[in-house]
Amino acid sequence: MDDQGRGSGPRPTDSGEDPLEPDPLDRGTPEPLPYEGVWRFTAPAVDASVPQARHAVRDLLYRQGVPVSDDLVQGLLLIVSELVTNAVRHAALLSPMLAVEVAVGAEWVRVSVEDNHPYRPTALETDHSGEGGRGLLLVREITREAGGVCDVEHTSSGGKVIWAALPLKAVRVS
Repeated sequence: MDDQGRGSGPRPTDSGEDPLEPDPLDRGTPEPLPYEGVWRFTAPAVDASVPQARHAVRDLLYRQGVPVSDDLVQGLLLIVSELVTNAVRHAALLSPMLAVEVAVGAEWVRVSVEDNHPYRPTALETDHSGEGGRGLLLVREITREAGGVCDVEHTSSGGKVIWAALPLKAVRVS
């Protein structure tokens, strides 16, 4: 995770001034906000993991005090539900465990689901009379409306991570 230049390590100085004297123009290195961090948990690739993942993400956002609107929380929870459901339905045979990660920065929140199945799904238009098959379309649309981005990436172990990152400040895209 990019820490946007934050961290506790020493910073080099370019001036020849005494490093113990405070620079009146130095605004200092911003400290991470109390709600920033990365949390990851694993779950079996079974139907019961869908509501458990949704509740775990919701509880984490509230416990950490992440400044999210109710609409953003509902969108994130729907995204988590869809991604975990996809992993359970389509990857469980090759990936009996899945991982859910929540990463929160100063201005964004990212949720991702990782499994060990190599198939990289695409959000394709489906037959509207059929059942299912629209989960990734829904994820893509929720993400777009919030002003965020989503993608699928391969892991070094041959699996995949599907993620969506949404800004904490609401952005309406028409």
